[in-house]
Amino acid sequence: MELSRAQSTESARQQTWTAMLRFFREKPLGAIGGLIFLLMVVVAVTAPWISPYDPISNDIPNRLTSPSGEHLLGTDHLGRDVLSRVIFGAQISALVGILATSIGVTLGSLIGLTSGYLGKRVDMYVQRVMDMMMSFPSLILAMAIMAVMGPSVMNVIFAIAIPTIPRANRVVRSVAMAVKEFQYVEAAKAVGGSQWRVIFHHILPNCTAAFLILATSMLGTAILIEASLSFLGLGVPPPAPSWGRSLSDATQFLYQAPWLAIFPGIAISMIVFAANMFGDALRDIWDPRLKRL
Repeated sequence: MELSRAQSTESARQQTWTAMLRFFREKPLGAIGGLIFLLMVVVAVTAPWISPYDPISNDIPNRLTSPSGEHLLGTDHLGRDVLSRVIFGAQISALVGILATSIGVTLGSLIGLTSGYLGKRVDMYVQRVMDMMMSFPSLILAMAIMAVMGPSVMNVIFAIAIPTIPRANRVVRSVAMAVKEFQYVEAAKAVGGSQWRVIFHHILPNCTAAFLILATSMLGTAILIEASLSFLGLGVPPPAPSWGRSLSDATQFLYQAPWLAIFPGIAISMIVFAANMFGDALRDIWDPRLKRL
């Protein structure tokens, strides 16, 4: 029994490595994007140990010093180490991006799954509400929510998650409407399966690929919206380090200290690019119908 279990574990490990190698070979840009995003998560988790300075500690005598051996990326207008703030800013971006995407895509998928299966009036009413939500650009809706709720990390997460719901709903709803016409779903209903059993046991597994593709594709958008909200002063309240707020603070010193905008801008660009490349690669692999020429 133990030998069989060990063989099964070893076989699963070999299959995982084979799949990863194939992914690197077929989708190198997607693999690089995944590694960059994984690196950001590692940096966010280990920030207290790898950061050279306290990111919120002011050092006025050393304000606006250029990159040097003591401060690798220079200091800002309050003497705070830019490298430390970029490192700790990864915590905000990773936390907000992952949680907001998870909440928004999960709720949107469940709503789309139920609406697409039940159809008729339920689907009509739900989709009209989703249409109303989609009539607002994501950033505008997030700004309106933040203006009402006030700045905090949790409010930023919900403000980004809510605009994600109708977009996830549309994709999963279309999958659910196609799957519910399959013969095995009709057979499950014919033998007396309840609606909820059919939804969660027979239709939901077929929506898993769409869910994962949506989640990875929207990560970059969530991070970009968080940076935009912070840039506009509606995001995470100071003195918490945020890439968007660092860009906002840098606007007053662009000619005097350009590094204040360069390094947070590079961090945002790299992470958004990495998340988009990784999401596109997963989409091409799991849904060949959407593969780009």
